[in-house]
Amino acid sequence: MLGAAAARALAFVTARSTGPPLDRAVRVTLNFHPERVVPGLVDGGAYVSQFVTGTSSGGLTAFEGGDRWRWESRMFGGAYDSAAAHERPVYGGLNFRLSPYGASPRFGSSHLRLKPDVPRRTTFCYPDSVTEPEHFGVADRMALIALALADQRDPLDDYVEAHVHGGVSVETDAEALVLDPSHRGTPVEEAALRLPCPVEWHPGFHLHVDELRRHPDFRGPEFVALGERIAVDGVLTPKVVGDNAGRHHPQDLKKVWHLLARFGRRTP
Repeated sequence: MLGAAAARALAFVTARSTGPPLDRAVRVTLNFHPERVVPGLVDGGAYVSQFVTGTSSGGLTAFEGGDRWRWESRMFGGAYDSAAAHERPVYGGLNFRLSPYGASPRFGSSHLRLKPDVPRRTTFCYPDSVTEPEHFGVADRMALIALALADQRDPLDDYVEAHVHGGVSVETDAEALVLDPSHRGTPVEEAALRLPCPVEWHPGFHLHVDELRRHPDFRGPEFVALGERIAVDGVLTPKVVGDNAGRHHPQDLKKVWHLLARFGRRTP
């Protein structure tokens, strides 16, 4: 059962949505960096928003009056303005391209793939809510895929944003946790195997420094240089980036991750 705030938010977005029903083969995915998130999934059993955690792979503005609070107030008609942090939606993407990496890998190498009934309580926008978009969708009215397919955006920005209302339980809502193969045999895999959902592996992110050096203009030459310094045997992987948390500024590592996510995808 949706709470009152979630029900109001869903109704508000539904009234502003158009288009055909969503194909049930398309899944909502929640991308994240697993070394940060998987332990919390094991301990708490749920995926929660940055209003609860105070952390994010994007901007840190989830507080009353902050940008994230303001964007949600606008998107959901003020439904969550007085809601508790744990009542707010969690963010992911609509994997309309059926990518093995999830809908929005700019936010992390791993993802939860949610079950086919979850879109019934999910709202969508295009493009990302940071842009204060004008186009919205729900499962029964989904014009956003056509908009995204007609657009020309960088692959890291090529996603339809999803907002799952009513909480995400790993046990009841997750179809699988999909990890990068660099985490095989690590504490991330050990923790993941304790979750009440299957664990799967995508083809992997793998970027040699020779290729990294070809892209100084993508996020800046200083982040190429940082990537070169932290690479192991000349290679960047999600595990390498994660192992450097705490050794470098998180926003700098985020830019290195963007380089890896953009140019290091292995084809299936």
